[in-house]
Amino acid sequence: MSVNNSLKSEKKIIEQINLLRREKDALILAHFYQDAAIQDIADYVGDSLALAQWAAKTQNKMIVMCGVHFMGETAKILSPYKKVLIPDKEAGCSLADSCPADDFEAFINENPGHTVISYVNTTAAVKALTDIVVTSSNAKQIIDSLPEDTNIIFGPDKNLGSYINSVTGRKMLLWDGACHVHEQFSLKKILELKEEYPNAQILAHPECRKYILEVADHVGSTSSILKYATDSTLNEFIIATEWGIMHELKKQNPNKTFIAAPPEEEECVCNECSYMKLNTLKKLYLCLKNEEPEITVDENVRVKAVKSIERMLEISAQYGL
Repeated sequence: MSVNNSLKSEKKIIEQINLLRREKDALILAHFYQDAAIQDIADYVGDSLALAQWAAKTQNKMIVMCGVHFMGETAKILSPYKKVLIPDKEAGCSLADSCPADDFEAFINENPGHTVISYVNTTAAVKALTDIVVTSSNAKQIIDSLPEDTNIIFGPDKNLGSYINSVTGRKMLLWDGACHVHEQFSLKKILELKEEYPNAQILAHPECRKYILEVADHVGSTSSILKYATDSTLNEFIIATEWGIMHELKKQNPNKTFIAAPPEEEECVCNECSYMKLNTLKKLYLCLKNEEPEITVDENVRVKAVKSIERMLEISAQYGL
């Protein structure tokens, strides 16, 4: 009997996932950019920082990372003796792809005497070249924690790096990388939405281009955007990040209006990460059933990479992040 015949409905798939997660002692983690159905079935939903924190402390035997590949690698680096799975092995990241480890190492060697700060959206091999990993939730605090005269290389996201430079007064040397989702937002269309919804505030992720951040009322990570909108007394918001966050925004704020900031493409009214959306409920079921695809990290790479991630978690704990 085929999977399609045996799992005729989403409800049946969810039942099977719940049976398997208990049988295999699996923790299901999901990023805010996943489809709503996956967010709803996950044990924890969060941004990259929260997912790393949960992966580091879980007692479960197995971790299923419903996100993209670098998130699974981060979980494996922090929990080397646990089996780490991802529903679709092709769920990659354009930002991580923009920073090949060999090229980044050459860049570091060309600029000696720098502390290397890498965004979490990187491969394990790049993290192994890094002194401290950061996320959009903690980047400013971690940069601020370093002496003012520290020479810093920041990679791979040039937009996040430029934003952190602007709010800290630093002059970090930036790698020329970017996220294809956050690069695509249309300033013209966002301003048109602002005219249509004059009372709406624009909330933007720092991976967006500078001209988007300049018109934003709040710039922050996905978790920061969620908190800001939830705490606000206002009722209308234009959201400039991957539109998967809309699910949690609406769950926590059913009486507020959230409008997805559109990309440049004429026919598209939202902006989504095609990699994130590769994960589905059916793939999550098959992943648990077959215990694959499995995330593996070379041990030599892992030993180097874990130091940069643990340093991030230590500083984040100091700031209560």
